[in-house]
This record gives sequence, structure tokens and C-alpha cells, in this order.
Amino acid sequence: MSIVKEGWLTKKGEFIQTWRPRWFILKSDGTFRGYKAKPMEGDTEGPINVFEVQNSNIHGFDPKLDAKGSPTKKGDRYGFTVKFMQLTRIIERSFNAETKEERDDWVRAYKELQGRLDSQLSKESLVERTRAMSFIDPKKPLPCDITINDFEMLKVLGRGTFGKVMMARETKTGQIYAIKVLKKETILEKGELVHTLTENSVLARCSHPFLTSLKYSFQTEHHLCFVMEYVNGGELFSHLRKSKYFGEDRARFYAAEIGMALSYLHEQGVVYRDLKLENLLLDKDGHVKITDFGLSKEEMSYGATTTTFCGTPEYLAPEVLEETEYGRAVDWWGLGIVLYEMISGKLPFTAPPNDWDRLFQNILTAPLKFPMVNDKPMSDAARDLLTKLIERDPKKRLGGGPGDGQEVMQHPFFAGIDWKKLARREVPPPFVPVVKSDTDVSNFDTFFTKEEARLTPPSGSGALGTEERDESFESFESVAKH
Repeated sequence: MSIVKEGWLTKKGEFIQTWRPRWFILKSDGTFRGYKAKPMEGDTEGPINVFEVQNSNIHGFDPKLDAKGSPTKKGDRYGFTVKFMQLTRIIERSFNAETKEERDDWVRAYKELQGRLDSQLSKESLVERTRAMSFIDPKKPLPCDITINDFEMLKVLGRGTFGKVMMARETKTGQIYAIKVLKKETILEKGELVHTLTENSVLARCSHPFLTSLKYSFQTEHHLCFVMEYVNGGELFSHLRKSKYFGEDRARFYAAEIGMALSYLHEQGVVYRDLKLENLLLDKDGHVKITDFGLSKEEMSYGATTTTFCGTPEYLAPEVLEETEYGRAVDWWGLGIVLYEMISGKLPFTAPPNDWDRLFQNILTAPLKFPMVNDKPMSDAARDLLTKLIERDPKKRLGGGPGDGQEVMQHPFFAGIDWKKLARREVPPPFVPVVKSDTDVSNFDTFFTKEEARLTPPSGSGALGTEERDESFESFESVAKH
């Protein structure tokens, strides 16, 4: 792995809109890495930015000049922007060079490296790379002869960009399931193929009492289908909105079950990355079920890091916002935010609607305050736990060390929890939702449940033909879990 080009650039922060000097190195492996200082031999400090050259676009820009040829705005430079697809959104990064010649050298080197990498990557190797991101052995696909015709669609439970979730009855057994149906054309248009394969992999190999479980996954000509257990007790978000706050006892129970599930995922090398109340369901008995693994990341044991910006704004950890490498400690920050919200009914860091700059600045710098709950202060144990989970330095954060979830579970706030009984679902939940039958949809939004339950046909506007689409989803393994 050789250096293609290196040197000083100034980089504009995505959320904290300041220009920061960084030593960037463009490497032959296709990475574009930024450092606070030029790395010297023997340095152990890693890069704070790592961008992938492939699947990105680079464009140069010039400053506006006055009649004398000088920039009209002080500080303007010759620069370039790079656009990357990260999950469902396009991320744009801006860089400045000191001179037009230096800028042109960077753009030229970047494009030449892209060309070399693209010529090396055949369709066959792309499929193999995609397969390698899944823990399911591609040489031993799990058998699944289930098709969409084996289910009767009953109700729509939810709908999003990629498809919809429907309640369905398996005609052979009469069992009720929730089927998540995703449109292939939309997955490809949004650049979500790898993350969809990861979700399938995580669901196929992970099984835990507090995670929603997968029964089958399969594909049709136009759709990917995940057949999940039907969890109909409602979102914790909806229950909290009705109650205004849960208080410490009820929040402790949910946090314990969530923490146990996160610990399990970390043991499997999975970082969840999207912990929020909307992704926490209650089953009919009142136990937590974590759902939606679309942002999960595999091969993330202790010490492993990633750089993808993803998550929900109010729950983002500081290390994600600062565009540095991060690890599984982001999930413990998420637990801290969720626990704070459950106890108090409020988020710890807020801002006016859509003022993302203010929100992110507050997450990075605002002091953590503890409101009164029902005219009473939070307990010392709750305040201490929240302070240690909502710790901005992931290395100091509770759970951020090699002990992971054990560090969290041993905190005095959880002193009354019998963890063995909890794992067996023998601890009585503090609240049992109203569920009238196995097909009850009263805990779902009527906006969706009144919609006709049917597969939505493709729009016909997809850029890829049938052959290319089939090749793209060749590595989606059908799963039948028993």
C-alpha cells in the first residue's frame, strides 16, 4: 500500500462549520485519510478521517475574484468537494488548498486513483466482496423454500422509503408474523445494498429474548422479504408520550433488558448504532424487543472502529459528530440518552426544530443537567449512571472498556436486578400493554393500518435492468430459522 499524494489541506466540518487544517494522505488502497498532524514513523495515533475513494465524486471549485483577480471574500481558497453515499444520504465534504495548482494536483490524483480501482474491480470480485461482509457462509446457503405466496397479507403496520411492514398469516401454520418488504430498485438507487445484506446477516445469526427474531428471509423478482415475529405491544416512544415519563423503576427494567441485548450483540461482533425509543418495542407481555438492524455494523469486536456517519440526530454520540473513528461505545451513549429520556420524559440535549448546528453543538459541549421528575430529584445512583454513560470521551464512558456491558450491569443503579431471571424473562414487567388478540393492531398508527395490505409493484423507473438487478442481489441468502 503506497502513498499516491499527501499534504496539508483545510477541511470544513460538516456540522461545526469551521475550517480545520488536516494532513491528508491519499493511499493506493483507495482511502483518503486525514490527520491532525503529519504522521511520523512510530506514531500510534490513527487518522481522524477515513473516506473511501470509490463510489464518490470529486469536483473542484474556484473562489470569486474581483477585478484585480483577488478573492472577493477573505479566506477563500481554491478547493474541491467530495460527495460520498453514506446509508440513505449523500454526505458532502469540502477541502481547500493554498493554490490552484495544488488543488488541481489533488483532483487529478484522486480521479486517476478512482480509475485504477474501478478497472481492477470486476463484477465478479464485487459480488465476492459483498459476500465477505456477511457472516453467513456463501458456500453453505441456508435452505428456504418459502415464498410470498405462503402468506396472507392482513394489515399494513408501517411504511418507509424502502417499502412497508405488514402483518401476515402463514397459510400452512396459521402463525401471525410481521413481514418487512423492501423494494430492490429503491435499495439500489439509495446505495443500501451492503447495509441490507448486513441486516439479513445479523438477523440470521443472532437470537436473544430482547431482540426481534427472524423466521424467514427470501426474495422475489422485485422485493426482499424479512418474516419477523409479530411484536404488537407498541413502541416505547408511544408509551412514553402517553405517560410523559416512566420514572426510575420502570426505566430501570427497560434499560436492563436493553443493556443485556446490546451486550449480546457486542459479543457477536455487532454494533447496533441506532438506539432510540422508536426502535424499542414492547411484546404482549411487556418485555422489550429491539428492532430494525439496518444501521448495524458487523466485525466490531473490542478495539475495532468504523467511521460511517449514521444514526438519529438527537441520539448521536460525540465521536460520530466529530467525524472520528468510533467503536461499540456508541451504543452505551445511546443507552444513556434513552435512559435519561425514559426517567425524565425529556432528552438531555435539545435545540429548536431543524437547528442541527445548535443541537450538535449542545451534544458536544452543553453541560448535562438533571431535571426534577414529579417534583423530586433523580436518585444519586441514576445521576451517577447517566453521567458515566453520557460521557463524551468514549474511552472513559461506562461500557467503553473491554468489560463492555458487564461494566454497565454492575453499576449500583441495577443493584436490584436478578440478571439470570431477567434473561429467562422471569422478572415481571412493570407495565403490560393492552393486546386483545394475536392479530390486534391497536398499538399501531391507524394511518397505516387502514391502508390496503398488498405488495407495491415497482415503479418501472429503475436504472438497472433485470440481469444487473439479479446479479446485485445474488449474495442475499435465503434464511429459514427453526
